[in-house]
Parts: sequence; structure tokens; C-alpha cells
Amino acid sequence: MSKRRVVITGMGFITSIGNDRKSVSEALREGKTGIEYFDEFSAPNIPVKLAGTVKGFRFPTPFCDDWEIPEKYKIPRIELRSMSPNVVYGYAAVQDALEDAKLTRESISEPRTGMMCASGGSMWMAYENLHTMETRGVQRCYPLGIVASIPGTLNINLVASYKIKGASLGFTSACASSAHALGWGMDLIRLNRQDRVIVVGAEDCNRFSILPFAAIRALSIRTDPEQTPSPFDVDRDGFVGTGGATALVIEELNTALARGADIYAELLGWGEASDGYNITAPDPDGDGLARAMQLALADAGIQPEAVHYINAHATGTPGGDIAELRAIKKVFTRMPRPFVSSTKSITGHGLSLAGAMEAGFTCLALKEGFLPVSAHIRNPDPEAEGIPLVTEKTTIAPQVAISNSSGFGGTNVTLVFRRWEE
Repeated sequence: MSKRRVVITGMGFITSIGNDRKSVSEALREGKTGIEYFDEFSAPNIPVKLAGTVKGFRFPTPFCDDWEIPEKYKIPRIELRSMSPNVVYGYAAVQDALEDAKLTRESISEPRTGMMCASGGSMWMAYENLHTMETRGVQRCYPLGIVASIPGTLNINLVASYKIKGASLGFTSACASSAHALGWGMDLIRLNRQDRVIVVGAEDCNRFSILPFAAIRALSIRTDPEQTPSPFDVDRDGFVGTGGATALVIEELNTALARGADIYAELLGWGEASDGYNITAPDPDGDGLARAMQLALADAGIQPEAVHYINAHATGTPGGDIAELRAIKKVFTRMPRPFVSSTKSITGHGLSLAGAMEAGFTCLALKEGFLPVSAHIRNPDPEAEGIPLVTEKTTIAPQVAISNSSGFGGTNVTLVFRRWEE
């Protein structure tokens, strides 16, 4: 494969810890949580009470005329009608990423710019439309209900809204989806099929997108957002759900340099591997994730000793965290091992959004020279012995970092980044 170099030149965040670079950076440095009591979980028969809420947006009904969206995002109503909340988040994140990258809408509407998206779709919009079909008849259904709800709703809408003419694709590999999207976008550039790719991960933030995970006992049932989620802590009891969006602009290096782009980091390589173990549970020994990390490092052409920081997938589930700690120990055998933290401890778990969001966090840490804090660790799991967990603010500036993502079915993705030095 051609080794055309790939860099990150723009990012847009719509997250529980902030909707701009400054807010996100501050929260990551300080371990400031975006998790709070969630009104949609107020019913007494709902055991889960917390979510990583997205601030500044409201979707009180399925009808777009009732939605409240920050004034800066002027989405034409003709486009808004086919959107769901995750698409609105994605639209906003792309707008911010383009502004950050100093790109115009016109400049990306050409055949050498593509878009890779990842979302689980909108269970809420699907429910509303299917309920109407069953109770009132199919002729009473909203005509755009399908494109507003299916897993492809994000790429269907954004590619049309932003007039993308290059390659476009939607990914649905559970919680590794947007990490796959980023890796695939990188390969399109390295293969000289595209010069620029906009990568977007997005999810709704409502009871339909989060609460079903309570059925498999994956969600934390604690009620204090200063205590949970607690990845790597011995008393962790599950993850807290969140939604929002992150958009990343990745470009071929010479393309970026030619237009004087400000570069966050270089994307050195990626790897993917499957557990082949269970539908929902990870391989307890972490073999699949270990292989993904090894493949990513080989693709990047670096040794494990070169890695300074790992943004772990670590959701706060008992089995998942142990599997990842074991995987890290298999790959990073020499001391000292890389610093490790879970940004999900303050954002919540973004599902299909997680890979892109945490890749963005990792690039921000490399650009600004800090290690994101892993919050709520009071009693580290014994499996973490020998792994330096980042539990408080530090002045350490990493040079090389990786970001891990894992999903249902045992799918694993690792992305490798390096601080950009001119």
C-alpha cells in the first residue's frame, strides 16, 4: 500500500463535555464530567438515572419544527425534515470541523473529498414511525421517516447536505464503527483514491438509544455523576450512555501543507482484529484487541516502546476493562508502559460515536501537550498493576498515542497518532 501520509487538520465536537475545543480540552485536562441526572430516566421503573447529556440542543418531539438548535447552525428546513437528532449533531460537528480546518463548503464539494460516517441510526425516530404505521396505517407515516431513522441516516443526510462528490460510506460495527470509519478514510487517502476525507461519528442522546443497554446489565445504576462511570476501578458497575457527534477532517499531507493548514497530529496507522468469542462479551484474555494493537503498530512502523499514551476503550464494565488491561500487558511488555486513561469516565460511552470522539480527544492531547484524566478511580483493579493510570492532572506531553475501540461481536480497532512537528 502506498504510504501517502495522512494528517488531521480540523475537528468539531458536540459532546457532553462541551461543544468547542476550549471546553473539551479543559474537561479532559481537569477530569470535569459531562454526566448528569437525565430527565428521560425519571420514571421509578427505570433503574438507570444518569447520562452524558448534550447541552444546547433539544428534541422534545419527533417534529423538526419543535427542535431547538443553536443559532449558529442554520440548517435549512428542507434538509432538517429528513434528519434525526444524531444527524443534527453530525451536521453541527462538520460545520465546526470545516471552520476549524479553514475549509469552505465549496472547497469540499469535489470528487477528491469523501465522507465516512458512523451511527446506529435513530431508534427513537424508527419507533415513532413504526408505531404510527401499526396504529394509524402506513399512509399516515411520515414520508421521510425511513431516511431519518435507518443506520445510514447520518451519511445519507450529510453527504447530500454538504454536497460531497467523493467516496461516501456508512459504518455499523457497533462501538467500533467510527474508528473503522477513520481507518477506512485513512486507507482511501493512502491508496490515492481521495485527498481529503471527513469522518463523522454521531448518536442520539435519549432513552431509546441508551436505555436498552440496561437489559444486558451494561449500564451503571449509580446516581452520583461524581462517582460513575469508573473504568478500571474495582467497584465499577457499568457504563453511562451519551450521544452527540465528532467530525474529523483528515488530509493527505502535501494537500494540507499546500493550503497552509494547521495540523493537529499525524495518523500513522491502524489495525483491526476480531475476538471470535461472544456476541456481547469480550475475550477475557483480550487477544483480539491485542492483535489489533499489534497490527496498528506494525502498520505505523513503530515499536511498542515508542507509544507514550493509550486512550483506552474502557467503558466501565467489569469484563471489558479487564480484557483491555490484559491486552495492553500483552502488547506492552517492557516497563515503563504507556500512560492509560479512559475519557469515557467523564463523557459517557458514545457507542458508534466513541471511536471518532476519542480519536479527536487523543489528537487534542497531542496538539496541546497533556494527558486526559481518567476520573473516579479510587481503588484500581488489581489487573491494572504495572499500568500507569492517569488519575490526576499532569504536565506530561505525549508524542505518540493510540486510541482503542471495541464493539459487540468482538470487533476491535486501534488507531495510532503522532504529535505533529513542523
